[in-house]
Amino acid sequence: MSITILYWLLIFVMLVGVVGAVVPGIPGPSLILAAILVWGVTQGFSGITWPLIAIFVILILSAGIELLASYWGAKRAGASKWGQWGAIIGLVLGFFGLLPAFLVAGPLLGILVGPLLGAFIGEFLYRRELPLKERTKVAFKAGLGIVVGSLIGNLIEGLLAIAAVAIFVWATWPPPGLGI
Repeated sequence: MSITILYWLLIFVMLVGVVGAVVPGIPGPSLILAAILVWGVTQGFSGITWPLIAIFVILILSAGIELLASYWGAKRAGASKWGQWGAIIGLVLGFFGLLPAFLVAGPLLGILVGPLLGAFIGEFLYRRELPLKERTKVAFKAGLGIVVGSLIGNLIEGLLAIAAVAIFVWATWPPPGLGI
C-alpha cells in the first residue's frame, strides 16, 4: 500500500472517529488516536511527537468533559443517583433496541430517548414522597437535565476531536506523494 493511500485512509478513519465522538456507539477518540499511532509507527514518529502529545491530552480531556457535562446537567436539574443510573440503563437499552418502540426506530433514536426515559423512571421511583404532579415534574426536569448535559458534552467532545484531527493534518501536511 502506498504511503499516500495510507495517509488518506487514516484521515478517513479519523473522520469516522470525529463522528464517533458525537454519536454514541461508534468509537470516537480511540479511533483518532489509533490512526495517529499507525501513522507514527510507519513514519518513525518523525515530526509528530509534540502533536501526538497534544492530541493525546485533547482526547483525554474530551472523555473527562463528556462525563463532567453529563454530571453537571444532572446536578443542575437536581437529579438523584437514581436518575443518573436510570439514564445509563436507558442509554444501554435504547442503544441495543431493547425498548419496545426502538426495535423499529433503531439505536440512534434509542440513544436519544433511552436516557431521558431511564432518568425519568429512575427519578420518578426515587421521589415517591412527592405528590404525583410534582413528582412527574421533578422527574422530567431531571431527565431533561441529564440529556442536555450529555448532548453538550458530546458537542464539546466532537469539537475536541476535530481539533485533534486538525493538529494531525497541520503537523503532517503535505502528505507524502502529494508533491506540494
